[in-house]
Amino acid sequence: MDSPEVTFTLAYLVFAVCFVFTPTEFHSAGLTVQNLLSGWLGSEDAAFVSYHLRRTSATLLCHSLLPLGYYVGMCFAASEKQLYSLGQAPEAWRLFLLLAVTLPTIASTLIYYWSCDQWARHPLARTLALYALPQSGWRAVASSVNTEFRRIDKFATGAPGARVIVTDTWVMKVTTYRVHVAQQQDVHLTVTESQQHELSPDSNLPVQLLTIHVASASPGVQAFDIRLNSTEYGELCEKLRAPIRSAANVVIHQSLGDLFLETFASLVEVNPAYSVPSSQELEACIGCMQTRASVKLVKTCQETAEGECQQCYCRPMWCLTCMGKWFASRQDPQRPDTWLASRVPCPTCRARFCILDVCAVR
Repeated sequence: MDSPEVTFTLAYLVFAVCFVFTPTEFHSAGLTVQNLLSGWLGSEDAAFVSYHLRRTSATLLCHSLLPLGYYVGMCFAASEKQLYSLGQAPEAWRLFLLLAVTLPTIASTLIYYWSCDQWARHPLARTLALYALPQSGWRAVASSVNTEFRRIDKFATGAPGARVIVTDTWVMKVTTYRVHVAQQQDVHLTVTESQQHELSPDSNLPVQLLTIHVASASPGVQAFDIRLNSTEYGELCEKLRAPIRSAANVVIHQSLGDLFLETFASLVEVNPAYSVPSSQELEACIGCMQTRASVKLVKTCQETAEGECQQCYCRPMWCLTCMGKWFASRQDPQRPDTWLASRVPCPTCRARFCILDVCAVR
């Protein structure tokens, strides 16, 4: 049986990781810095900049206190070590306590430095000051940001730890410890990477995540990357004034149909291939008439007499893309989570098949 010391260590480690990275369950339970200190932080909608000046500072301090919280908990979980008495505690634990006290001390000193001169030394305030007119200060710029954030037509997406917000004038990324801000008229945006995932962690849907590099022409404004779903790319472009360049090797799928075709092709690749008899010549795809037929429906998901799928006896007549489009066209657009597991009729003989029955010819 695990000792109380090991049990507490594992439990605290899970809590610390979840408290820092805040999964959905912690957000639902209100175990976040924003919720626990909501009375002091104020409202993000009422004063976006002031809220995040306090939020980033409070988050840094709370997270720096986690090692000290672990030490205090161990004083009770492992009372035989006498950690509450510095003179009798093992040397390794005394060094850990020194580290646990040093971290919040450094964090507190840094936060005090940021808060001097009414938060003018905070990284967010310093960035806003770069956009201030000579006769005004960073607070005038902050007021503009606050006003635009309150508008309902802003673009906002992303997880709480990496939110992307685009207003008429500003491109912003809100992270755990920082808020990146750049003015639209000064930025150069480039799609640098795309990642294709067959299944989203939030739903049984294919998803493509885009990484967009935001670089400002203003000296002193740090460049940053934003990530978003490719299906939101069109909405982002509508809100941006600056064009978005794309790296040569990046293909953007802006619709669910595009994403499905990509996933459909990747799944067919791992299915058993179909060998075309030497006496049979492949003809042009009857769907697009642009490429040769490249797939054959062969029941491989189950035994011949089992399941809903049926054996198709048609010769190869369709290319992979057209077969994927046919498969997608037979789906319920309101239930995209069921697409991959569904069965549809063959476009020529009506024999029912699933994705596992689509075989590439060779």
